[in-house]
Amino acid sequence: MNNFENKVVLVTGASTGVGEGIAQLLYQRGAMVFISGRNLAQIEHCARAIDATSNRVIAIKADMCDPLQVEEMFDIVMQRTGALHGLVNNAGITGPHNTSIVDYPINDWKAVMDTDINGVFYGLKYGIPAILKSGGGSIVNLSSSNGIVGIAGISAYTAAKHAVLGMTRSAALEFADKGIRINAIGPGYVDTPRMQMLPNDVREWMASTHPMKRMATREEVAKTAAFLLSDESSFSTGAFYAIDGGYTAQ
Repeated sequence: MNNFENKVVLVTGASTGVGEGIAQLLYQRGAMVFISGRNLAQIEHCARAIDATSNRVIAIKADMCDPLQVEEMFDIVMQRTGALHGLVNNAGITGPHNTSIVDYPINDWKAVMDTDINGVFYGLKYGIPAILKSGGGSIVNLSSSNGIVGIAGISAYTAAKHAVLGMTRSAALEFADKGIRINAIGPGYVDTPRMQMLPNDVREWMASTHPMKRMATREEVAKTAAFLLSDESSFSTGAFYAIDGGYTAQ
């Protein structure tokens, strides 16, 4: 099992869903975890739910679309602990579904790009120097199964997740000999609390798109992220790890 004792990891967009699941697993494995989100009340509630003492899970309000807030977020981590060993760029939005590219609202397009691409860029831009100062570490970027295949009706999300993979590979090459590994993971549909609120027929359809005929659990995604953050994946960088029940093998 990956051991994260004496390690500091930051997970963005962690007030719920996949980010929350990753933060919880890292905490269970001994890490000090900083979690960020746009809504301070939500992110503080998540921190307390994982760690009632708030000693090893610390909430930071940060909008990943705002480079000044992202830079300040990393400053807070470094001021508080003096180190950052791992980063999970998880924050993202999907935007409208079942919408042709010719009908896609421009403001929605910009919002997806700003969060899903620019947010990852800001995370790398300001996170990498902090990790370098700490002696090196690992970064995991959340792409998607849509990061390597197309899907009709969600062009912005699909384009953004392709971009995350390209950014991951470029950054990985830039820092491969400097002690920082950078990889991407690509979940299919994940059975998060939000997904569990959907009608059963929708959930069944989502599960059926995977050859394994189910959705991923948050724990399965979190375990892959933890593996890539740990020294157990010490020769992996610039890679894409699908967690999609065979979806992209079709």
